[in-house]
Amino acid sequence: QVQVVESGGGLVQAGGSLGLSCAASGRIVSINVMGWYRQAPGKQRELVARIIRGGSTNYADSVKGRFTISRDNANNTVYLQMNSLKPEDTAVYYCNADVVLIPYTTQEYRYWGQGTQVTVSS
Repeated sequence: QVQVVESGGGLVQAGGSLGLSCAASGRIVSINVMGWYRQAPGKQRELVARIIRGGSTNYADSVKGRFTISRDNANNTVYLQMNSLKPEDTAVYYCNADVVLIPYTTQEYRYWGQGTQVTVSS
């Protein structure tokens, strides 16, 4: 099937930067949307940013101007560059991919990574 694996994350001081990457692999025909979500303790999972295959992006208001999402379509990889990090950015960050598995079809299946911890100390 499809595997989605995140890397990056870790511990950083407030004001610092971190980069996350996420690669999807398996029997993939194409990937339309790739995105990053996060979930802090006691809170619901929320969208951080997403990017469509053609390059259009959406960001949560809380990260606009600080985070940048990008992707490498040839390698089914999405990146999240996080700058000016704040303690409230602390969360487990999850990557997802909306994958087309069958040629000449448009039905998409959403796959999630296992998550990577980002901790921002004050």
